Amino acid sequence: MSHPANNAELSDKSKVTAGLLQIFLGGFGAGRFYTGHTGMAIAQLCTCGGLGFWALIDGIIFLTSNDRTDAQGRKLRS
Repeated sequence: MSHPANNAELSDKSKVTAGLLQIFLGGFGAGRFYTGHTGMAIAQLCTCGGLGFWALIDGIIFLTSNDRTDAQGRKLRS
């Protein structure tokens, strides 16, 4: 799968929503389920979000990064 170009279509998903879901419900993989990354979400669900550390760090990265994508490779909206 190719990466989107800078002017590629944006996702209908929000990076703020994904980040907040990860911070508050990351132990259940909520932010990853939201963006369509089911495999990663199941891994977070099985490990309780890496005992909370993985979920917290992942949530912060969702909020601060401008290159996070959904499962279709489209950049998340700001």
